[in-house]
Amino acid sequence: MKKIYFIYFVAIIVIYATFSCGRKFAPSGIAVGKGKEYDSAAFDYIFVEAIKQKLMGNGGDALKYLEQCIKINPVSDAAYYQMAQIVMAGGDFTNGKKYIKKALDLDPGNIWYMMMIAGTYYKEENLDSAIYFYEKAVRNFPDKEELLLTLGDLYSENMKFDKASLIFEELDKKYGINEASTVANIKNMILAKKYSEAKERALLLLKEYPDEITYNGLLAEIYRGQGENQKAMDVYNKLIERSPDNPETQLSLCDFLINEKEYDELFILLNTVILNTKILKEDKIALIAKLIELPDLIEKSSEKLMISIMILEADYKEDDIIKLLRPELLIKQKKLNDAALRLEEIIKINPDNYYAWEKLLIVYLQNHNYKKLEETGEECATRFNRSFLAKILYATGAAENKNYDVALEELRKANILAGDNKEMIMQILSIKADIYYRQKNYKKAFETFDEAIKTNNKDLTVLNNYAYYLAEQNIRLKEAENMARQVIETEKDNKTFLDTYGWVLYKRGKLREAQKIMESIVSDNEESDAEYYEHLGYIMKKRRNCEKAVQNWQNAIKMDSTKSNLIEEIRKCQGSH
Repeated sequence: MKKIYFIYFVAIIVIYATFSCGRKFAPSGIAVGKGKEYDSAAFDYIFVEAIKQKLMGNGGDALKYLEQCIKINPVSDAAYYQMAQIVMAGGDFTNGKKYIKKALDLDPGNIWYMMMIAGTYYKEENLDSAIYFYEKAVRNFPDKEELLLTLGDLYSENMKFDKASLIFEELDKKYGINEASTVANIKNMILAKKYSEAKERALLLLKEYPDEITYNGLLAEIYRGQGENQKAMDVYNKLIERSPDNPETQLSLCDFLINEKEYDELFILLNTVILNTKILKEDKIALIAKLIELPDLIEKSSEKLMISIMILEADYKEDDIIKLLRPELLIKQKKLNDAALRLEEIIKINPDNYYAWEKLLIVYLQNHNYKKLEETGEECATRFNRSFLAKILYATGAAENKNYDVALEELRKANILAGDNKEMIMQILSIKADIYYRQKNYKKAFETFDEAIKTNNKDLTVLNNYAYYLAEQNIRLKEAENMARQVIETEKDNKTFLDTYGWVLYKRGKLREAQKIMESIVSDNEESDAEYYEHLGYIMKKRRNCEKAVQNWQNAIKMDSTKSNLIEEIRKCQGSH
């Protein structure tokens, strides 16, 4: 594969060189694009330069060249397609979708454009739109059966089981029992809970391929769906008897036991899996990582899992990723201090383990240990001076310790590393705006927020923070309300965002609405915050209910003893009655 890419790259350079030489001597040619004449020599020269920049990883420069291509020939579907690829690779799916739609409008029959837009919709979990474009592709290219098979899978995922079944049955009739459409058909039947039909097909597959792990796994899944768990277990036991060390069998059985929450049996098998030299290291890491993400397993069996991780560490002593599994488990156990100590040990043994540094900084951040975050962040950002995240975390620690000049300088360096990456730029602007606000440089803070919104007007964190700070300054309150409402319409259950909305409403004088929101937030004691009670206290005071205001402020002080300013508010409130 590398060789193919290299040859293609060389070909592009050769074309580019040809255009470079020919440009001095040959007059420009005039070509006719879809309804418009354009300078084809200039277009080709710039287009090749764009492709060259794209292949070299210079997406921003490539886009500038492609924009020139569009100016020369506004109906170049190829230019729009390349632009879509570049911006989507950078995470900008909004503009990517816009460009690929333009390309498809210009060349409606192009299969690559159809597949790209369908893939974009699929990534957005918009199955109906993805299906629409696959249906169109199937109509245009009826001989491409892989498109038909994918369409069947999409129907199945979208719970259009009958439509999926028609496709799979048609392919089964044409090719007989096979590993593509028959397996897809069985999975579709399982989703549709047609277990008897699914079992019949699965047994036909197993008649030809009795030891195939995937097909046995499907049969076990069917038994589970029918509530016959012992029969499902028997399927795996037979496979283990036939081939005890088979890596696929062991991993498949692990998945089954995880789904069944049979954790005692899982841990009997797990250490066998860890020591099985036929199983890839990456598969072992993925399995342990999956277990760490199971809250009920962590609650009941974290010590067993810790032992398994230590066995894995002993088997792969030099692996930097495996060393991070134990701290990850400690984090899930909410033992942040222990996780930090372990990560510090790892770094001491191997100071070049960047992943351990990164994880350690994140643990300090989670634990609100800003002193350590700044100290270690400085060392990490210096040692790994091309790490964007290290600089961001160092800047965050410095800002929390009120070392604002240090933080801003580190953000300046991070900005260089960010290049054209919008997500990174948004992170930098958000932290900068917060720093300027803390410095009481409100003009610069709000200018920075405006810059961030121009970059991405849908970033919820930026909109939330901007709205909150405007409310704190009692300015542009209507605008703040609109921003805060936009945020909670997207994330209705986020308490931080709801708190901002409630606070903005309070500042706007909409006390009844503000009270309703804040009371809904504090009613869930598990995730309450002192700030919520403080804000509700101010709302109740404004509504002339001093008794409830005092109750909420007392709750805030209990949760956060640093809120001593509320003692004076309580005194004033009590003194007025």
